[in-house]
Amino acid sequence: MKTITIGILLAKSVFQIHGVDAEGCVTIKRNLRRTEVLKSFEALAPCLVGMEACAMAHFWAREISALGHDVWLMPPSYVKANLRRQKNDAADAEAICEAVTRPSMRFVPMKSAERQGVLMLHRTRDLLVRQRTMLINAIRGHCAEFGMIAPQGARRSADLIERVRQADGSLLPDLARSALLMLAGQLDALAAQIHAIERQLMVWHRQDEASQRLATIPGVGIITATALAASVTDPSLFQSGREFAAFLGLVPRQNSSGGKDRLGRISKMGDGYLRKLLVVRATSVIRCAADNATTIGAWVRSLMEHKPSRVVTVAMANKTARIVWAVLARGEVYRAPATS
Repeated sequence: MKTITIGILLAKSVFQIHGVDAEGCVTIKRNLRRTEVLKSFEALAPCLVGMEACAMAHFWAREISALGHDVWLMPPSYVKANLRRQKNDAADAEAICEAVTRPSMRFVPMKSAERQGVLMLHRTRDLLVRQRTMLINAIRGHCAEFGMIAPQGARRSADLIERVRQADGSLLPDLARSALLMLAGQLDALAAQIHAIERQLMVWHRQDEASQRLATIPGVGIITATALAASVTDPSLFQSGREFAAFLGLVPRQNSSGGKDRLGRISKMGDGYLRKLLVVRATSVIRCAADNATTIGAWVRSLMEHKPSRVVTVAMANKTARIVWAVLARGEVYRAPATS
């Protein structure tokens, strides 16, 4: 019997595979050590391989595709519906094998190593920014114990650190000053590392055509453009901008039944990092757009009259997501709507 479809459950050490032939009969059902995976697929004729989209999925997809197999990645939440019995490795691999053949299945495009590297820069920068915030809060909290208060904001921390350096012993003990200056040194190192990552992202942005087109959208900077261009490798997988916004979790969660539409808060599904970038971008845009005599400005002002500001922010992020999809799908730059 010739195996035509294989489901593979990825893991750190032991992988489970489940293969069937054209009639659906099981031909392979076993586990493999990590070092045995590629050798086993080398011995197989080209077939359809399905796996869940997880941290290692893109690497294994590239490796197995290089052996002549057709590899498709699927969201784990979509695979779960095909699980027939209690959860274990063999049952999960069988569910993956069945899910990859479903005509209505949604697939995740395989990312290249270069785009994974760009996204790793983003994840690293996000971690460093959070660590910077932790250090700033620690410095502010420690200084407050000695009556040294500074206005809120990351930019104000430099003034506070300068006051620490100049404070005399009666206001700030030497032991406290030495501890605060250690934190200040770490803060400076983090700032240098974040700046170095942003320079690398700028270099990649200047080489990527999709990222440059996304940067023409008002309010979309280098960080957001590079993150979107590296994450959304195939916009044709989404049929519309609304579908792309739903992928990012920027549409209301539905609980409708009996012909009655019940819409709740946004679903917050999909990539939380991209959603955060779009919401932060929308926050800055509505502050400027509310005073501008543009179509977007008029739209923002009409919403602000009867909606809370955060609701308007998310609505703006939803609109931006639709514009992003249109720019990527059509291969064009952003064109501002004509004013009436």
